[in-house]
Amino acid sequence: MSKTRTIYVCTNCGSTHNSWMGKCSDCGTWDSLEESQFDKSADTDPHRGSSWVETKAGTDTPTATSITEIMSTTGPIRRLPTGITEFDRVLGGSDTDPTKGLVPGSVVLVGGEPGIGKSTLLLQAAGAWASPINMDAKQADWTSKVLYVSSEESAQQIQLRSDRLGVADADGLFVLADTNLARILDQARKIKPDVCVIDSIQMIYKADLEAAPGSVTQLRRCCSELVYFAKATGISIVLVGHVTKEGTLAGPRMLEHMVDAVLYFEGDRYHSARIVRAIKNRFGTTLELGIFEMTGQGLQQLPGGMSVAAIQGGSEHRPGAIVCPAMHGSRCVCVEIQALTATGFVGSAKRKSSGLDSSRLAMLIAVLEQHGGLRLADRDVFTSVVGGLKIVEPAADLAISLAIAGAHYKRSLPPTTIAIGEVGLGGELRSATQLEQRLRESARLGYTHAMIPAAGSAKLPKIKGMELIPAKNVSQAIERLM
Repeated sequence: MSKTRTIYVCTNCGSTHNSWMGKCSDCGTWDSLEESQFDKSADTDPHRGSSWVETKAGTDTPTATSITEIMSTTGPIRRLPTGITEFDRVLGGSDTDPTKGLVPGSVVLVGGEPGIGKSTLLLQAAGAWASPINMDAKQADWTSKVLYVSSEESAQQIQLRSDRLGVADADGLFVLADTNLARILDQARKIKPDVCVIDSIQMIYKADLEAAPGSVTQLRRCCSELVYFAKATGISIVLVGHVTKEGTLAGPRMLEHMVDAVLYFEGDRYHSARIVRAIKNRFGTTLELGIFEMTGQGLQQLPGGMSVAAIQGGSEHRPGAIVCPAMHGSRCVCVEIQALTATGFVGSAKRKSSGLDSSRLAMLIAVLEQHGGLRLADRDVFTSVVGGLKIVEPAADLAISLAIAGAHYKRSLPPTTIAIGEVGLGGELRSATQLEQRLRESARLGYTHAMIPAAGSAKLPKIKGMELIPAKNVSQAIERLM
């Protein structure tokens, strides 16, 4: 007979405890321990359970191999590109090698709010993986098989969506509507796909566990089984995960440590812009992002895919709007930062931000009052990043400061002017990282002037079509608005 005992698992860090406590002793989170049943006869490791690798893949003992011999025995890694440039960019790949996409045997976790477009993007990607015509010309003869497992929708619903997205004629795309992990792995062994998409992991369950689907026990065991299966067979697995009301992935934090890449689908479902951001990637650049637009035919890449601050309106000046080239991973995205000041009350003035760090906004307002000559104690200040992006790097400090000052004085810079620089507590301007790359990308998009910190500006090479406006401190930069 199986022997089970009760353990308590932290939903935040995944640590196990023998008794319930109000606070997790490992991560310090309150009220995060959930009761779980552990079958001691299945495995001695409560995190692992009875793995598919041990029971199905044989008993061959792995041996240590010299790192110089690995390439000669396995050969170069051949990624699985989708042909969707923005998605392949987020999945990772070398800038010197045009091949980007999924790594065989990797596990990718995709999270996002309900209705944001996770299933739409992955069904488009599955259709592209199963259609060699969408791949690179060098790999056009390589036909991939894709198993799309839907645990929340029927096969007929998936077929209707595939007709709308134009992927219904992909011969290599197989659809399975099931929630039992054993049956899913059995179908994967029979079909032997190159990629297996599971939408979503919260509904998958193991029959030998008494816990309900979506619980900490089921998520931990099912995800570990899928990871072992991917490593043993070389099949790439893409998991769809739900998010909580705080915007984090539901389930124990250990899921993010187990997988190879974590992608977040961001954006407002009431707007067309969608952003796929890489939070973790063992085979690519972290914080990389892809920009999409939701249409009736699915997700489409934005024209150019490099800027969400298109130059519009000709020579029209707009007070409180400044463009800043922000770095996300290895790419530069020109975003527009807007500010608005309104009459408030001393002691209860509002400071609200969307897409910016609220604590850094409060610091910049204090610097503007102390070193820029602005009186904002009785003014409500609102700031926003156009397009739904989140900017956290200090290189946007100068653009935020100029946007607030422009809204306060009702002055503006020319619409083809960008601003880059970090603002110190003394009001001085400091240079930003990768400044030359930001300037070149801005010039390619049509911007002609750049306000930058004076420190280090003399060492920058001359960029065609871009005129530099150096400034030593915030006061000098604000004078350009006057």
